[in-house]
Amino acid sequence: MNQPIPYGRQHITDEDIAAVAEVLRGPFLTQGPHISAFETAFASYIGCQYAVAVANGTAALHLCCMALGVTEGTRVITTPITFSASANCVRYCGGEVHFADIDPETALLDINAVRTLVEQHPKGYFSGIVPVDFAGYPVDLAAFRELADAHGLWILEDSCHSPGGSFTDSQGVDHRCGDGSLADLAIFSFHPVKHIAAGEGGMITTNDEALYKHLMRLRTHGITNKPGEFTEPYPGEPERGGWYMELQELGYNYRLTDMQAALGNSQLARAEAMLARRQAIAKRYDDAFAGTPAVTIVPPDNVSHAYHLYVVQVDDRKGLYDFLRTRNIMAQVHYIPVHLMPYYRQFGWKPGDFPNAERYYARCLSLPMFPTLTDEEQAYVIASVLEFCR
Repeated sequence: MNQPIPYGRQHITDEDIAAVAEVLRGPFLTQGPHISAFETAFASYIGCQYAVAVANGTAALHLCCMALGVTEGTRVITTPITFSASANCVRYCGGEVHFADIDPETALLDINAVRTLVEQHPKGYFSGIVPVDFAGYPVDLAAFRELADAHGLWILEDSCHSPGGSFTDSQGVDHRCGDGSLADLAIFSFHPVKHIAAGEGGMITTNDEALYKHLMRLRTHGITNKPGEFTEPYPGEPERGGWYMELQELGYNYRLTDMQAALGNSQLARAEAMLARRQAIAKRYDDAFAGTPAVTIVPPDNVSHAYHLYVVQVDDRKGLYDFLRTRNIMAQVHYIPVHLMPYYRQFGWKPGDFPNAERYYARCLSLPMFPTLTDEEQAYVIASVLEFCR
């Protein structure tokens, strides 16, 4: 291949460009009507009651931790195999991050490891869990919900990799990632390599009206034009005018722009078609690598994988990475375990703490996975991996 094949790539159409151009010609660039339209459409797509558009996925995680009451001393459990924002959001609020190992069969946070960790401490020691739908594989939140309810924990689902993904629980009930049926809050990202690209951007979903209203205020500095329960009129202002606002708590400017919302909404219109294409690409990879040294994770029939990433595991990961680069295939690694990052090592985490996560990291490589990957390009990627694995 003459042109590099990246591991992920956005797909911008003429319709997307027209949607953004319409905003640029209109009266609103920041807070306009496309934001609420995007929130409504996204909530309908996911199957939840409320959606809050924000600046990016990290902002979404931060605001969720604030709304859930994470403060200094709050202890939260998450996976080491994720982008660091899944843990950093707890630290932004002064909380303590505790990791639990992954299930080697799925690369997801291991419910048994979390249960063991929780049961080693008195009730109330931990406050919440941040499971991650890593690579697009939905976490079995039914099991996590049962554990959380037994120990008084909240659940914040990191669904950045999994819009459109779903799983069917043991009772035959289908749960769409982020639909609010099992997690208190869920978050999504609209980074260019994600399913829906808005340049940057994120979304929080929930079925909890109180959390929704709190999040709407937190994303806009903590300011509202609705008087609080204990707010007296400002001095010299017997009646409140249309300019009235009040800062009720310390929030952030984590708003999405109307331009980004228009792009996101345009992309959302073809989300199902793009998800189907990702799944078709994954099936072709699965078939090609079956029975080879390139180990893949194939979900069971009750799981609809969203395939943000397609990961193979090989013994000589560095060798395969370098070999593919010579072929103009820009494979990538997701992720270096968060507990091994220098920042988290200061809290006492060290190599050997989570052997499944560390073994996964030593062998994992993400192959090109995006809807516009052509059959010819994929055949070239497959042939190159198989050549190396011979």
